[in-house]
Amino acid sequence: MNFLYFKQAWGLLLLMLLLLPFMGNAQQTKGAALSLKQAWLLADSNSKKIQASEIDVQVSAARLGVAKDERLPEVSVNGQYAYVFNMPIYENGLFHTPEQFPIERTYYKAGAQTHLNLYSGGKINREIKYAQKEQEMSHVEHRQTTADIHYQVVVHYYDLYRNTAYRALLLQDIKEREKQLHEIEQLYANGTVLKSDVLRATLRLSKQRMLLVEINNSIQIATQRLNILIGKPDEEPAYIPIDTSGSLPLYRLQPLQTYLSEAHAHAFKGQLSEKDKELSALKLQEVKSNTAPKIGFFAEYGYGYPQIQFYPYSLALYGSGMAGIKMSIPLSGLYTNKHKVKEAALLLEQKEIALYNSHDEIRQEVEEAYLRCAEALEKVEVAKENIVQAAESYRIMRNTYFNQLALLTDFLDAETQLLQSRFELSTAQANAQVQFYKLQKTIGNL
Repeated sequence: MNFLYFKQAWGLLLLMLLLLPFMGNAQQTKGAALSLKQAWLLADSNSKKIQASEIDVQVSAARLGVAKDERLPEVSVNGQYAYVFNMPIYENGLFHTPEQFPIERTYYKAGAQTHLNLYSGGKINREIKYAQKEQEMSHVEHRQTTADIHYQVVVHYYDLYRNTAYRALLLQDIKEREKQLHEIEQLYANGTVLKSDVLRATLRLSKQRMLLVEINNSIQIATQRLNILIGKPDEEPAYIPIDTSGSLPLYRLQPLQTYLSEAHAHAFKGQLSEKDKELSALKLQEVKSNTAPKIGFFAEYGYGYPQIQFYPYSLALYGSGMAGIKMSIPLSGLYTNKHKVKEAALLLEQKEIALYNSHDEIRQEVEEAYLRCAEALEKVEVAKENIVQAAESYRIMRNTYFNQLALLTDFLDAETQLLQSRFELSTAQANAQVQFYKLQKTIGNL
């Protein structure tokens, strides 16, 4: 008995030494509780892609301001100062010495001009509309980028949830297997079971510990990916999803037609395609206006010295100016603009077809996401039923084995099936949430 006591003591000590690395790893992965909404808020503030998208929105607003500034008159000032050389006069031909005509050496002139566009075929108004459409498109792209980042956060958050749930189940399973190994060793010491049963139970426990290492690494990877999205350092401890203590709340799906209607109105792909078509329509109008006359008001005034612009010349300061209406008609556009108009019209037709195609794609994506959500919900219910059946099978096999009415392999298989069923429930719950948010992203509601 003393030998058996020391053998068990040494075995317990060895087991504790083996578990030390895993216990340390488990402590290192502990972190603060984090809800999905909190993760979204952090991503909104710290995501590099969202920040870049916000700058795109600001750039589009600046372009709109530039387009509106075209309505303002153009005003400029100019000045000129020069040293004037003598003017040679070749009375006897170029190859003879000329007479030098003395002139005033100093010349300077200063003035100002302004121009106000009165009509140019509606070009300025179209440029403003074009900039407004680009700004609207940048806002849609910004919301799309935010939704994409939110969905990536969802994927990594529930990956972290799933692996955290795995770890909790596995730690409990390891504790139970250690207890079972002790019981099997007691049976072996009493000569009730064979040495092979002890070896099988020990090997199964060792595999579970290796699986714990893989799960801890998966948690670390998911945490790093999540940290990158929410702007936290890589070495930030692994977060604890708030709802890992219990089962995730399941959602109720609305009728498919409800999601299709929302997608038709709010899906990002459809909005971007619609804006793209509107830009092409404005481009066609712009090309058609190439043959329109351009009318503008101009005025200029300046001072100069000496007066050598009009005869008789005068060595005195003078002022001159003019104001009026200027008009130009690009007559060459009547024959050079035909192919440009045709090209713009074909591009507009192409954008209209692309818009119809985007609606078809959105409808297909929404229906696929809807069916995947329904499928995920069904898998959750099936996983719950499987746990009940696996738990009952495990209870029966445990009783029959320790009553020496079943083989250890059958007992271990039942135990593994129960753990696998619990894993599948955690996976099904996490996947159901991911599929739901994918549906929300597809209809433009994330």
